[in-house]
Amino acid sequence: MSYKLNKKLVNLVPYDPITGHYDIRLDANESCFNLSDSLKAKITKSISQIDFNRYPDCLAKAPTKAFAELYNVPEELVSAGNGSDELISIIEGCFFEAGDTVVNVSYDFSMYQFYAQLYEVNVETYQKEADLTINPDKLIAFCKEKGAKGLIFSNPCNPTSLGLKREDVRKIIESLEDVLVILDEAYMDFWDQSILDEVNNYSNLIILKTCSKAIGMAAVRFGFAVANKTITNAIRAAKSPYNNDTVAQTIVADILSEKQYLADCRNTIVANTKKLYSDIAALDKKYGCFDKVYEPCTNFVFIKTDECDKIYQFMLDNSIAIRKFKGAIRITSGSAEENARLMEVLENYFRK
Repeated sequence: MSYKLNKKLVNLVPYDPITGHYDIRLDANESCFNLSDSLKAKITKSISQIDFNRYPDCLAKAPTKAFAELYNVPEELVSAGNGSDELISIIEGCFFEAGDTVVNVSYDFSMYQFYAQLYEVNVETYQKEADLTINPDKLIAFCKEKGAKGLIFSNPCNPTSLGLKREDVRKIIESLEDVLVILDEAYMDFWDQSILDEVNNYSNLIILKTCSKAIGMAAVRFGFAVANKTITNAIRAAKSPYNNDTVAQTIVADILSEKQYLADCRNTIVANTKKLYSDIAALDKKYGCFDKVYEPCTNFVFIKTDECDKIYQFMLDNSIAIRKFKGAIRITSGSAEENARLMEVLENYFRK
């Protein structure tokens, strides 16, 4: 009898991002800023000093220290991961046992459910309100009803671009004191409702941060988990010893130390996103073309539309990549020039 894959893997489909060349990429919520020549030169110099025959620092001390200083959190509460994805995988695979229930919400980042199910964790999905917001009281009740051991959600949310105020997040955490709350603040750099500085107040909270959005380091897979000392020690023990290679550690440590550069990039992205939202809302008012355009607190705009498939394909035909969902599209804010080109093509679609 030949070997057969187990039921977890037999129907598993590899992640399938948009491939091919497009002049403008507004599909993955990346930063529109590449590194300047001076920053590239700084990184090149640092990389030239690496001992390539040695294993990486297993605790990634240099980038962890730079992250802690940038976000003003204690270094001993920070764990580094190979992107937030790896940290999600570690947390859902190690902090829960097979058969435990973890609650996620819909819409939200699809990998939360993917990793949980891969580790044979039961997933219960809380459905958001019709306006795509989370009702804290209903979410708390849902978690208690389902006997949840964990709750995971993004704030602000990917893909809806909407966020929960910090007092609502506090209410959820404090009302579920025996539930591990995994709060993904990947897009919080674009908003002002973070509770990162309060993480040590809670025994049941992990906050995830990424270098792929406002930091602009999507090519370098790096993310951070911030939690109290007990949880941090567990994450550090559970992860692979050398999960962050030395080249990535060096690059991230150099970039995270550039506080003014990062602030300038962030401010420009926020301004570009506000203008993109305003332009799309004006287009909607002119043509009555969308079901709903959501005002974002992220670096992208989420739009409900029955014409999502046609708009998506029209954009690709014009060498612009955006993200398509069932009944919706998500458009990352690019540079001012990229956004202007997007709006030109979008207007051409509806004018026709």
